[in-house]
Amino acid sequence: MSDAKVMDVRELIDHSPLGGYQKLIVLLGFCVIALDGFDIAIMGFIAPVLKESWGVTNHELGFVISAALIGLALGAMLSGPLADRLGRKKIIINSVFFFGFWTCATAFSQNIDQMMFFRFMTGLGLGAAMPNMGTLVSEYAPEKKRSFIITVIFCGFTFGAASGGFAASWMIPNLGWHSLMVLGGVLPLLFVPLLMWKLPESVRFLVSKRAEQRRIRQIVAKLYPEAVDAATEFMIPPPPAVKKGAIEIVVSAEYRFGTLMLWLAYFMGLFLVYVLGSWLPSMVKGIGMTVAQAAVIAALYQAGGTLGSLFAGWLMDRINPHRALGLMYATGGGMTIVIGLAGESFTLLGALAFFCGSCLNGANTGMNALSASYYPTEARATGSSWMHGVGRIGAILSAFAGAEMMSLGLAFQTVFFILAVPAMITALAIFAKGRRAAERSHSPEEPPLTPALSMVERE
Repeated sequence: MSDAKVMDVRELIDHSPLGGYQKLIVLLGFCVIALDGFDIAIMGFIAPVLKESWGVTNHELGFVISAALIGLALGAMLSGPLADRLGRKKIIINSVFFFGFWTCATAFSQNIDQMMFFRFMTGLGLGAAMPNMGTLVSEYAPEKKRSFIITVIFCGFTFGAASGGFAASWMIPNLGWHSLMVLGGVLPLLFVPLLMWKLPESVRFLVSKRAEQRRIRQIVAKLYPEAVDAATEFMIPPPPAVKKGAIEIVVSAEYRFGTLMLWLAYFMGLFLVYVLGSWLPSMVKGIGMTVAQAAVIAALYQAGGTLGSLFAGWLMDRINPHRALGLMYATGGGMTIVIGLAGESFTLLGALAFFCGSCLNGANTGMNALSASYYPTEARATGSSWMHGVGRIGAILSAFAGAEMMSLGLAFQTVFFILAVPAMITALAIFAKGRRAAERSHSPEEPPLTPALSMVERE
């Protein structure tokens, strides 16, 4: 006879308040993604200086920027299935170390070819860190607060990118561009030991992989000390469908349309955000502003994303998440047009860049919450990572598109009218996914709740 209590760990997390241990996980997630954002945005800040000091062309800069983005795409695509097999924590820690090491190496580049290689290697780590950190945090977040919590950690991206901009405005004129690269590499390397010590593996992942109950019990005891004792065991009800691999689930008939719309939306969303993030300093400098002013305007664009991300998460938890994100993308597209009409006023451009970044970066952050809530546990890392991977293709193309627009010498106003188009396409894709979900009697994003199995006495 055994009196072991069997708890449904998914139900326990979804219907319990957010505790201190979960807040620590959220904080660690925020920091990882802030470091990620700092290192991704760094090339945009040093690009105007490289053009002057190395004499590189816009197209050569486009290749350097795209090298990192190709690495990002590959890192995201490869890391998702690995994280669904090996665990989220291992992939996150290795990726943070990897991108920190190669960012340091980039600081010692002697020519554009070396920089291109180092940025590609950096991108592999950057691409693996973000989606897997989002997956891990989503699996510790209560259902009613999940969208907001995920957007909180992804605020780290724009916070890190904006911090890089403000740091660049002082460090580059005073210490040179190499110093910014060194800072971007050393910070992740210093953070790795803390992650090894404090970051737990996803408890939902451990349960789904039938890990040792003792290991699961130790983590749950930190989450909800009063809910567990030495006899408690944990489970997740198996899905009613036939067991499939993670990749099969993501592209199955049940998830295919939503998957394609997520891919299209993120592709266009990242195309736009990376064009602005990578080339805005050069565009602004081209209309007569200084390197420091250009860095500040780009930093304000990224900083706006922090506020917008919090707003997106708050809104997604209160109204239909598809409507929330679709409206934000559409508004961001309108703001993009207004930037082109702002002229050469530093103050006005800074304010408009902030509000445009709030809409576009904020909505892009919300996409992580949308994808995390769409897929089941056994395919969540793969689904989110593949959305990131496909989205990075848009980011890669943005590097070449930005270089081409700069080389063609298009008017400032014309460039921003063109950039409004991907924002509108993204909004339409999100609305289409939401409409399909509404037409289904049982949406994958809103599955019927599993009957409470939280405390079943087993004999």
